[in-house]
Amino acid sequence: MTRMTVVCAGEAGTRFDREYYATKHLALALKCWGRYGLEGVDAFYPAGDGDGWLSIGVYRFREPGDIDVALAAPETERVMADVRNFTDATIVMRSVFSPMT
Repeated sequence: MTRMTVVCAGEAGTRFDREYYATKHLALALKCWGRYGLEGVDAFYPAGDGDGWLSIGVYRFREPGDIDVALAAPETERVMADVRNFTDATIVMRSVFSPMT
């Protein structure tokens, strides 16, 4: 299994709707990318002020190549367009992690 983490960061006062992200956005990602190998998603939030970090999303894909296929899929436009519904953060970082073999 390969994981893609997505971190949203912002300044004090940056809007971030945790409820929407956890219940609607992640469900949308599963709906759009499930056919491309997305098997599950999780949301984590930093304790305290998070030093500018607002959320950490972990997207679990079946195979390493599945992430690239999902991100290139036409459904990605829908997932990305939904971001404005839960945050006005302008800094979003993405990393991919695979098990060491």
